[in-house]
Amino acid sequence: MSRPEMYVSLVVGPNCEMESYAIRSALEYFGVRVNIHWIGRPNDLIDVLSGEELANKVDYLILNFHGDEGRFCMPELDEEVYESNEPRGEFLGDHEIKQFTKLKDIKVIGSGCTLGMEQLANAFLECGCHSYIGPDDYIDGNANLMFLIKFFYEIISNHKSQEEAFEIARSIDKETAMYKLYKSM
Repeated sequence: MSRPEMYVSLVVGPNCEMESYAIRSALEYFGVRVNIHWIGRPNDLIDVLSGEELANKVDYLILNFHGDEGRFCMPELDEEVYESNEPRGEFLGDHEIKQFTKLKDIKVIGSGCTLGMEQLANAFLECGCHSYIGPDDYIDGNANLMFLIKFFYEIISNHKSQEEAFEIARSIDKETAMYKLYKSM
């Protein structure tokens, strides 16, 4: 295999498998080395966000989850199954992001409904992320997939900057226009 075009860690939330397979296939076709993280419990996500389970080389971290009101939808476990330090409940939001995330200079994409809300994006930026991209409303799943494919296609095949690729990908239609880009100062 030749040198990869870039390195992407794809974090797959509950009930996001089909879209994640499509994302992975497209990115690998573009020459990206994709590292997959399957999330079965909150601490699986915490391990990635803390950097403990993150590969050494990561150009983009894609958090492919369902979202609701700026929070990641998480598997809700029986109380006996949770580990002592594990966040509990159906959602993981900006408070938990600030508490557990250590992603210095990593570009993060939260690809799911409302995962581009400003409060969540700012939490990631406060934790050292280079930038954060996500839709700020309830986006159609097909549009979500199309945004990601177009975004990475523009960066890899047309050598666009992140900002240029973002503008092109969000201009597809009114659904993809929900995507917002936040950058650290």
